[in-house]
Amino acid sequence: MKPTVFGGSWILFLLAIAVSSAIPGTASQSTSPQKWWNSEPYVHELGLSPDQSRRLEDIFQQAAPSERALKKALDEAEAQLERLMAKPDDKAALEQIERVVTARANLIRSHSLMLFRMRRVLTAEQWTRLGTLKAADEHERQKASQKGK
Repeated sequence: MKPTVFGGSWILFLLAIAVSSAIPGTASQSTSPQKWWNSEPYVHELGLSPDQSRRLEDIFQQAAPSERALKKALDEAEAQLERLMAKPDDKAALEQIERVVTARANLIRSHSLMLFRMRRVLTAEQWTRLGTLKAADEHERQKASQKGK
């Protein structure tokens, strides 16, 4: 089955990559998220215009404060769940699990909306090519991490 330009496996893959690499303030980042729309190889490969890069940056900047707050809420909910795991209170743990799931869903929803807005800036060809580039980058990261083990 061939993935669609804005659906199927491409959107799930991009969402997974984006959630782990472009949410402002995530712990997996060294200092700042990877902004592919400002990265010369991506700009060149995708044929992004300066206006497209600017619009993508604007979308990111508009989403960043909310995503930072949502990520902080998720981190706090997960930390509280960790503390509850040491206690034999199933009811409290279940309630906290619900809070963690809700916090994660809120973050994913926010990030998905940002990606949706970014998708509207790109042409169908650029979106498809972005998926291919991100997949290649992820493959290279996995290869590098396996060599380091």
